[in-house]
Amino acid sequence: MPQPHACPSCGSEALEHFYHLDGIPAHSVLLMPTAEVARGYPTGTLDLAVCHDCGFVTNTSFDPSLNAYSSSYEETQGFSPTFRRFAEKLAQRWIDDYDIHDKKILEIGCGKGEFLALMCELGGNRGVGLDPAVAPERLDPAVRELIDFRPELFGPQHQSIEADVIVCRHTLEHIAPVGEFLRSVRSMIGDRDDTVVLFELPDVLRVLQELAFWDIYYEHCSYFTPGSLARLFRREGFDVLNVWLDFDDQYILIEARPGAGDSPALPLEDDLAESIDAATAYGQRIDAELDRWRADLGSRLTDAGGNVVCWGAGSKCVAFLTTLGVDGIDLAVDINPFKQGKYLPGTGTPVVAPEAIVDLQPDAIVVMNPAYCDEISAHLQELGVVAELIPA
Repeated sequence: MPQPHACPSCGSEALEHFYHLDGIPAHSVLLMPTAEVARGYPTGTLDLAVCHDCGFVTNTSFDPSLNAYSSSYEETQGFSPTFRRFAEKLAQRWIDDYDIHDKKILEIGCGKGEFLALMCELGGNRGVGLDPAVAPERLDPAVRELIDFRPELFGPQHQSIEADVIVCRHTLEHIAPVGEFLRSVRSMIGDRDDTVVLFELPDVLRVLQELAFWDIYYEHCSYFTPGSLARLFRREGFDVLNVWLDFDDQYILIEARPGAGDSPALPLEDDLAESIDAATAYGQRIDAELDRWRADLGSRLTDAGGNVVCWGAGSKCVAFLTTLGVDGIDLAVDINPFKQGKYLPGTGTPVVAPEAIVDLQPDAIVVMNPAYCDEISAHLQELGVVAELIPA
């Protein structure tokens, strides 16, 4: 069992450990050039604990020295029409709700820069994007001129940036000292109390309740529920304006401004007891769930001619395959052309384009995110591939 550890969100030592896993790849979406390199990629240990005082979930064995964020980090979901529609709708909602027009937007952890480009294009805004994995060359040159992209992690050197809007999507879960991080964001804002702060990240309550082990991996060292996220924002000097779920209720969206941190709690935040119960139940039930998946996949793979592939060669797929340790799933399909021809960390599974499975004609496809089932079904129909879809 890991040593005593204070909650990185609220500082409490009231942590309950509930899930342990060894030998998981330290990164999930770094592009691996060969199967050998992929199988030999560094691994870490997962020791999840839930805070009984705030509901935050942390990996107490996380080692940040294993991080290697770079231009080889291929996290984007922007090649999916389903995800693009979600991103466009979200960008327009935020622009409309907070009158984000002719403003300066800072995005911390901007990925490939797609969302920041949307916010600037739709609202006539200017932007600063921070991310070691940024790829401005993939964007329209006209939009690129509106944004100052910097291949950097957010740090003290950025405290002088004055922005009207701060966006941070799917980044906070990669940061271990979450309280310190949000404190630095609040310090950067200073007395500009009209600044809008917009964060998006996964909802761990769903993950725990659904036993979605494929949504737990090393890069995500910090896990929030709506309530634990809102409580963190208030502790660090923000007034929470709105908290809601989107993208098939997988993501938490929080909207805030600098303030006294005494804004009234919203109904979705009342989840502390539920979060603790869900973490405890996860620890009690997960072994049986893993055995169920292994038995199901094993029977499919041993059937005469049984072929099973995964669709979605991202972090979920890496966690799914490495946690289960099932032999026989030899391909991962992805529509992102930058992933095709590469290999998944841990297992060395090759990543192929959808067209590559036409000759294989798999019997079943594990869909790593059920939000894409309709999109994948349409793609398979175009290819003439008939297979059972198994939503993870």
